[in-house]
Amino acid sequence: MQPRWLEIGPLIYEHLDSRNVKWSSVDPTRFAEAGKEEVSVLHLWIGVMPGTLAFEAAKGCKDILAREGFPDVEVAFRESIVTQSVGPKLLSCDPSVDPVPELRSPFTPTLGIQIVSLKTPYFAGTGAVYLREGSQSDRIFLLTADHVARPPPVHNNEPLSRKHSSQPREEIVVLGTDAYSDAINRMMSTIGRDLLSIETWNEEIKRLGPFVAGEERKNYEVLVEKVKSKIEDVNEIHDEVTKYWTTLNQPVIGYVVHAPAVAVDDGPEYFTRDWALIDLYRDKIDWDTFKGIKIYVGTFPSYLGNTVPGFSVLFYFIYTSGKISPADFILKMHPHPEGQSNFKYPLSGLLQVKGVVKDDEIRKPQQLDAIGEKCLIVVRNGKATGPTLGRLIGMESFVRTYPEYGIKKTSIEIAVYPYSNKDGAFSAPGDSGSIVVDSKGRIVGLLIAGGGPIEKTDVTYLTPYWWIEEQMKKAYPNIFLYQIVE
Repeated sequence: MQPRWLEIGPLIYEHLDSRNVKWSSVDPTRFAEAGKEEVSVLHLWIGVMPGTLAFEAAKGCKDILAREGFPDVEVAFRESIVTQSVGPKLLSCDPSVDPVPELRSPFTPTLGIQIVSLKTPYFAGTGAVYLREGSQSDRIFLLTADHVARPPPVHNNEPLSRKHSSQPREEIVVLGTDAYSDAINRMMSTIGRDLLSIETWNEEIKRLGPFVAGEERKNYEVLVEKVKSKIEDVNEIHDEVTKYWTTLNQPVIGYVVHAPAVAVDDGPEYFTRDWALIDLYRDKIDWDTFKGIKIYVGTFPSYLGNTVPGFSVLFYFIYTSGKISPADFILKMHPHPEGQSNFKYPLSGLLQVKGVVKDDEIRKPQQLDAIGEKCLIVVRNGKATGPTLGRLIGMESFVRTYPEYGIKKTSIEIAVYPYSNKDGAFSAPGDSGSIVVDSKGRIVGLLIAGGGPIEKTDVTYLTPYWWIEEQMKKAYPNIFLYQIVE
């Protein structure tokens, strides 16, 4: 790129100017670790003033490089004033008291958290589960898939173990370019729909006239006030998020501290080794309100109304932002009268994660599906699909994955099938890295891949958590699941 650098450089900084990014430097740089001969691919290392980098600015720089014939050149940002942990905490999450939990949840640490690499905010995935380094340590890790934390082919498939502060950090961001835009658009769409409802109800109030007393007019007035209050709640979240989350560097929650190279294990299990640990910046989460390792498995109730000519306003609950109502969820967890589990719907829809399903039970499940076949019913919540249910039948699949890494071996994976044809796929692109549990909240595995036609997933593949836990303990012998929070 050197012969054309003086031509391309202005395109980069003019793009930053158009986005009102207060940049301080644009440096063509290669990185190398001390004591090693190999160097990284070429990076454009862009220095910016704190709080001035817009989400689309980073993607725009990459688009310019690709257009000019240099798609392999990476873009990295740094602040002119170095602070490792700038920006706001993640929002707290309690669906039972939050006024609009469906809009708040993308910005909270509840399992199913959407994450991306800071360098590649357009490759999105999901955080799996929180762990503690040990009882004598205050470090907290977030487990995910390595191809989420270090997506190919942008990152070389080399093992990473960050043991010294001088090593560069591969930082992780909550939400990416698309996910952030989607979350903001959902807020604005909600406000738009609610304003239309208020307009319709006010017309009904006007039709009834000021001198009409009675239940129908009163119910319309109650609806208007409730939805006005909801709009205020949405605006409050929108203002908080857009004020503090408008830059890529602010929602950085941690960095990759340990990640083996993605490969198929040499045996005897032949599972895919595709996991990474993120060391969390402690000031990014309000630990006083942190709910621990819980998966939101339900839907969010909304209080709405409907009218029938000649009758009063009818009030009812509907469920949004999820596929499964609490009643349906309970019924699906008890599909056969002779093979029911002891599942009880969790308070606020937050299923406590505790314990691990071992190899014998994965291979020989004892639960029965609707037609009496042995299975293990499992649940997950991920970036792409929200909460879903699936069936594990106890027979492993043989899979070849990750062509970016040139893997030639065949791996063995745990297969999860859709709960039924009607329920649809168990996962979708973007759900990689999410954790899968059974009805008791015990961890079954880490979601690493899916198979099926293009843009559709018929089968979801997991690496068993009991095996990943064994691998993690080789690096961190005292690591354990984050404690239960009541």
